Amino acid sequence: MDKLAVFSGNANLDLAKNICKELKSGLQDAFVGRFSEGEIRVKINENVRGKDVFIVQPTCPPANDNLMELLIMIDALRRASAQRITAVIPYFGYARQDRKDQPRVPITAKLVANLLTVAGTSRVLTMDLHAGQIQGFFDIPVDHLFSVGVFVDHLSKMNLKELVAVSPDVGSIKMARAYAKRVSAGLAIIDKRRVSPEKAEVMHILGEVENKNVIIVDDMIATGSSLIEAVEALKKAGAKTIFAAITHGVLSGPAIQRIDQCKGLEKLLITDSIPLSEEKKHPKIQVLSVAGLLAEAIKRIHNEESVSCLFD
Repeated sequence: MDKLAVFSGNANLDLAKNICKELKSGLQDAFVGRFSEGEIRVKINENVRGKDVFIVQPTCPPANDNLMELLIMIDALRRASAQRITAVIPYFGYARQDRKDQPRVPITAKLVANLLTVAGTSRVLTMDLHAGQIQGFFDIPVDHLFSVGVFVDHLSKMNLKELVAVSPDVGSIKMARAYAKRVSAGLAIIDKRRVSPEKAEVMHILGEVENKNVIIVDDMIATGSSLIEAVEALKKAGAKTIFAAITHGVLSGPAIQRIDQCKGLEKLLITDSIPLSEEKKHPKIQVLSVAGLLAEAIKRIHNEESVSCLFD
């Protein structure tokens, strides 16, 4: 492991440190700051010639700053003759615009993939992409991990009976099915019609949720409107206790206020793919760490071992 080097930008230093603890390796020294006018300044303070380098940097809000930090760090490491550079992006930002669903709109997920490749990235390690097909936007290897195992381990400890995994929309059916299979739960789907990019109107529930413990699963929560609408619909349908397991806690705008006011939601489980700031901490929100999962993937990639067992 002497050729392994893990670096981090400012996006999620705590996660990077926890990954290094799991790897029993120190976080490498790099200066990632700003010039007086605000431009990002990077200096790698370690010799990385011939090393297998991993940069832990989710492109979460502020997405522009975090993405630019990642790109500039990749460029610096490439010019410092690193043998291989893997971008570890637990949360892949700009993923929601992954196709042209309206006239004259960009495909930002493809744009970011191009930027990462041109900057000098050798491979990408990411988790719970907003759309699985984004892997195909890259011309370099992509390892796409799933957080389901982390959530299922926690749910098993909760020992919930008569559990139903609920997909809040058609896009999350595959994820909900994975949860249902792992914890021997039922499966339900909320059929909804989106009124605007921020607002969706719940139509009806496909599946049996009456007098059941329910776990809503999704890849990300932004403003929380979809989650709250799903909780309200499930409560009306007679669900007993409602939990949510959502990988990426963006929690933007009025999300915390909505969670606070939502009486039907028992607990929101998220991962530390995005750091949870002090002002966003809430008794209903519990953070589970994915450091162990990412560390195991990094170790396997470094040792040229199969990572496929982690995709389950």
